[in-house]
Amino acid sequence: MTTTGAAGAAGAAGTAGTAGSPDVGAAGPMRGLGWLAANVATVTGRNLRRLVRVPTLIAFATVQPIMFVLLFTYAWGGAIDPPGVDRYIDYALPGIWVLSIAFGASQTGVAVADDLTTGMIDRFRALPMARSALLAGRTVADAVRNLFVLGLMTGVAHLIGFRFHAGPAAALAAVGLALAAGVAFSWSFALLGLLVRDPESAGIGGLLAVIPLVFTSSTFVPVATFPGWLQAFANLDPITDVVDALRALCLGGPTATPLRQALAWIAGLLVVTVPAAVLQYRRTTAS
Repeated sequence: MTTTGAAGAAGAAGTAGTAGSPDVGAAGPMRGLGWLAANVATVTGRNLRRLVRVPTLIAFATVQPIMFVLLFTYAWGGAIDPPGVDRYIDYALPGIWVLSIAFGASQTGVAVADDLTTGMIDRFRALPMARSALLAGRTVADAVRNLFVLGLMTGVAHLIGFRFHAGPAAALAAVGLALAAGVAFSWSFALLGLLVRDPESAGIGGLLAVIPLVFTSSTFVPVATFPGWLQAFANLDPITDVVDALRALCLGGPTATPLRQALAWIAGLLVVTVPAAVLQYRRTTAS
């Protein structure tokens, strides 16, 4: 009886130590970057499988980006004649990249809030895994989705006249910059989802952030065409810096200043939102 009681107590202690601890089992080989990477890969795979299995998410990742490319090109292209380009699609596509990535990232907040309300995060807490892996896996899955979306939009745009004008190296740099911006957006909206803890509120909050920032930037028209008071705001808008850098990489011309400004904004967002999101996640899931 004593042996049984000791075994039961040991089992209970092991269970208690495992549930809800961010670094349970981290002793020895589990305490390295390899363990964290494995956790992130597991969560990433879960999110990507969910993307494939849910029809509405597939539509959001495929139909909407194509619709953006065709809609903005043919609805606005005849009325807008930006300087330095022969075809509006050459000017607009970098902005459409950012628009699609930003809208997609806004769903990150919805997904995080949904995991909180449905108890999915409680299930992850019962596993011996790093707490940051849930958020990092979510943003990595977003980056994979964004790479697919960028390729899809660029392919459709190529069919209607888009061309890269600065060579393959600059084109690859543009894709990398767009993905980096997407990662920063994803962490920002993950933080929003953790703060509001409600999927509907997270979705509304995401749209309220994306729409004014995108449409008051250089996404679709030159900032010089705005009223003076709006130009002042647009010139401070981080979306303007990111779009201008992408446009320079796609079309050619001076890239150092817009690229430096875009990278500064992206780095600044990550420095603020990554630790804030991880801290908020720990507070939210604390027992």
